[in-house]
Amino acid sequence: MTAVQRRGRILWRVVPAASILLVGALVAACDSGSKGTASPSQNVDAKNVDLTISSNAINGGKNSAEAQWFTTFVIPKFTEAQKAKGVTVNVKFQPSGVDDEQYKAKMALDLKSRAGADIMALDGIWVGEFADAGYLQPLEKVVGPSVPSWEGWAQIPQAVQSEVAYNDKLYGIPAGTDGRILYFNKKLFAQAGLPADWQPKSWQDILDAGAKLKTVPGVTPIQINAGTAMGEATSMQGALPLLVGTGAEIYKDGKWQGNTQNIRDVLGFYKGLIDGGLMDKGFQQAAKGRDESFAAFAAGKVGILGEGDYFWRSVVNPNKGAAPMASRDTDVGYALIPAKQPQAGTRGQDYVSMSGGSGYFLNPNTKFPQQAWDLLTFIGSPDAVKALLGDSPRITPRKDVNSEVLAKDPLLSFISQKVLPLTAYRPGLAIYPQVSQALQQATADIVSGKSVDEAAAAYQAAVEKVAGADKVARS
Repeated sequence: MTAVQRRGRILWRVVPAASILLVGALVAACDSGSKGTASPSQNVDAKNVDLTISSNAINGGKNSAEAQWFTTFVIPKFTEAQKAKGVTVNVKFQPSGVDDEQYKAKMALDLKSRAGADIMALDGIWVGEFADAGYLQPLEKVVGPSVPSWEGWAQIPQAVQSEVAYNDKLYGIPAGTDGRILYFNKKLFAQAGLPADWQPKSWQDILDAGAKLKTVPGVTPIQINAGTAMGEATSMQGALPLLVGTGAEIYKDGKWQGNTQNIRDVLGFYKGLIDGGLMDKGFQQAAKGRDESFAAFAAGKVGILGEGDYFWRSVVNPNKGAAPMASRDTDVGYALIPAKQPQAGTRGQDYVSMSGGSGYFLNPNTKFPQQAWDLLTFIGSPDAVKALLGDSPRITPRKDVNSEVLAKDPLLSFISQKVLPLTAYRPGLAIYPQVSQALQQATADIVSGKSVDEAAAAYQAAVEKVAGADKVARS
């Protein structure tokens, strides 16, 4: 998956930590490569430069549009710009079209052996893992003190920059992102006596709206993903946005959330939905329950649904959606996800969200750090970002591009302007998927009838097994 094409999906597939260890074992038998660790001044005045770009994209195959963008726009335009400066640059694109796990393992092997492309497209969730392994270095260590002066940083919200950061240091530039919100059906709201401009200010406001929707025959009041059948969609569309709404992140200051009051609050909210008859257990337990909930919303049978912008663009899109909704633009409302109560969210926020995304990163072993940085910033420039979008407006990390290309789409503009500045990202650590699965199981336990205390205790045990008891918070 790539920057643009990945934005509507849940970016969670990560090679387990054991895979990195395997890569290390393989590298032990390999030559250390011809590249040395770069210093910012290395080859700074070179007039003949060779650079390479790697991404899991291939012309005519996986993420073909991105591959074509590199070969038909990025490379020729950058080469032309450098020629005007008196520098001859030979840029080659190294395509790939494999499973994400295979691509990740190859990038790790290349970096470990001090080889690989000068610029690599990577999932943002891999950053912490690669940084801890020493495969990536902070941009300022590779490029030098000029990094903060790039014009793009002023156009990328701090929250979005965190997608390519680890321990408060930037390792790349963001390539794509998204955001989670609450969708609602305005016709059902009218029948239930709820306003068309609904914006809940607390979890209780959501439950109160659900109680009113319950009076409308044949309607599931609320759909917030839960259970294991939906996989990472449960975490990203449901549990994690709720968690940051309690003021906590799933991982912070070296510890994972365990059986804490924050986790119990999240599970308690799910418990309220189930016990109050506000959510359909069938959606959470069915193999294709998420798709079924989409179809039900499009058919006017779900009142409130938590999802990302993918739902608007690719599910209920009246022209090409998986569950097209002809009346989408008039009947579908949207609202920010509230914290548990005002100012209870992370950073004291009233409203919260979660995002996924990817980025482009410098190989710390590049022979040409300054020229590679020039190429990286060119990739992140407004013209390049717009060229990648083509005729399909999507949310980009850049505010200036978004204000131009999203002007005619109110929902995407809403997410760009209101959601991205307050969003949060998953931790880029190798064991996150296992912690996420434990969180999904905890919500499944609630759906199946277990108490909050039972579900939270089982979750604590599962996370301790993965991370170690000393790495799991309890309160």
